[in-house]
Amino acid sequence: MRRSSRKSKPANASRTFPQLEKAETGIPGFDEITGGGLPQGRPTIVCGGPGCGKTMFAMEFLVRGATQFQEPGVLLTFEETSEEMSRNVKSLGFDLQALVARKKLFLDYVRVEPSEIQETGEYDLEGLFIRLQHAVDSVGAKRVVLDTLEAVFSGFSNAGLLRAEIRRLFRWLKDRGLTTVVTAERGEGSLTRYGLEEYVSDCVISLDHRITDQNSTRRMRIVKYRGSSHGTDEYPFLIDKKGFSVMPLSSLRLDHKVSRERISSGVPDLDAMLEGQGFYKGASILVSGTAGSGKSTLAAHFADASCRSRKRSLYIAFEESAAQATRNMRSVGINLGPHIDKGLLQFHAWRPTQHGLEMHLLRIHELVDKFNPDVVIVDPITNLISGNTNEVHAMLMRLLDFLKERQITAMFITLTGNRDTPEQTEVGISSLTDTWILLRDQELNGERNRCLYVLKSRGMAHSNQIREFVMSKKGVRLIPAYVGAGTVYTGSARLAQEAREKAEALRELQSLEETRKKSADRRKLLESQIAGLRSELVAEHAEFARLTRQQQERDHRLALDQDQMARIRKVTAPDGKVNS
Repeated sequence: MRRSSRKSKPANASRTFPQLEKAETGIPGFDEITGGGLPQGRPTIVCGGPGCGKTMFAMEFLVRGATQFQEPGVLLTFEETSEEMSRNVKSLGFDLQALVARKKLFLDYVRVEPSEIQETGEYDLEGLFIRLQHAVDSVGAKRVVLDTLEAVFSGFSNAGLLRAEIRRLFRWLKDRGLTTVVTAERGEGSLTRYGLEEYVSDCVISLDHRITDQNSTRRMRIVKYRGSSHGTDEYPFLIDKKGFSVMPLSSLRLDHKVSRERISSGVPDLDAMLEGQGFYKGASILVSGTAGSGKSTLAAHFADASCRSRKRSLYIAFEESAAQATRNMRSVGINLGPHIDKGLLQFHAWRPTQHGLEMHLLRIHELVDKFNPDVVIVDPITNLISGNTNEVHAMLMRLLDFLKERQITAMFITLTGNRDTPEQTEVGISSLTDTWILLRDQELNGERNRCLYVLKSRGMAHSNQIREFVMSKKGVRLIPAYVGAGTVYTGSARLAQEAREKAEALRELQSLEETRKKSADRRKLLESQIAGLRSELVAEHAEFARLTRQQQERDHRLALDQDQMARIRKVTAPDGKVNS
């Protein structure tokens, strides 16, 4: 038996699996978490309590299908008339009557009064099916909304018959390939009142409207989605003048683009601490510190420098109005007024308690979409903490990722309440930001002085020095680090320390001068003594030479005298001659 040389491939290596066809809703954020929208040609249950947004979701699905995706739709209501529904959604910019006139929509109101219904023998929905089929054929509908399902069956007590007809309704819609949204009220102990719709439908979406610490929030959860993967968490959503929108979930994807372009902080001394160039474009900067430490002033410098570089800046404030902030910043030499007049700076201020977290996020999204800024400043984010810090953290994470996707440089201001542990933020986003600048006060000699240091700055070398900074009419200026005996001195303590060190240096200089003078005097004394000794030595040498000459003269004279005496005495010399 010959063995094949080809390597065996996995059974699914070359197979492509068919994907479930989906109908886009056009609702911002929703199509993202569902991977494309609602199951096409299948029924979807949207359930929840009163006021949670079931009808608004259904209407947006219907209207956007007709206007954006060329899929006409049918609205069958059992509680509100067509005229009432048209007036209700007109505030969202939806003109149902215009769509009806263009045969993009078919509106039909079915009046159901439980008191007028008598359940006798066999009951079915044939009349409803005929009415619905006529509406679908009238506009060639691809989408259907039934609002609400309970109204159809509210007058019947036969549970078996009820369940059979619900199954039949859903099968009728599915057989005709109609992408359907059916709204349903929340039941007790079940997602829906009858507890069957959620099982026979292909997709179930649960909406929730809750009040926490007097703040209203809405949440969405996809309970099930047959044949498709989907997000299973609770997602915040909003209903505003633009309709229904789910908060963006860009935080699920860490694929943001990055830039090597740098942008100045507006403080040259701070730029010097960041490789001399400032922040990266598109980076997120966190400026934290205690009250009065200069956080807003640093943010104003950043906004001013950005506008001077012809970059559009969006400043969002939760504590000061635009007029107040503009006036206050003039005291430190920053005039934001001309930037506002030129349209380079937009200043928006509102109270953090005015909206819930999701509405804050949506409003910032709208401002960014409308103004298209290069820089966004939020001052301060700690004012958003009114309840669950996890929700605040999630909201800020979404905002941060939204700005990163747009390559917008963002600066967040946060208040540090704990002086003992300043390297900590109440909202816990320090790990998410690219650069963290910490401002704090030093208390010495009965005064408080401001200090700044860079805790981190990803992607660049940065200074580890603690720098004192002062605010004057010319703005913020960082003073070079001054360290003595392991302590950073600021303010009057620095002046006192400098005076002490100058006095010590002067004392050391005086001592050195005295030592030098003593050494010079000693040198002179020694040189004088050496000169004396040298003189004595010269004199001794001269005396020795004189004595030597005298001795030589005496010897010479003695020799002459002896010779002369010999001649006189005629002494015979050794050679036999007579000296004469």
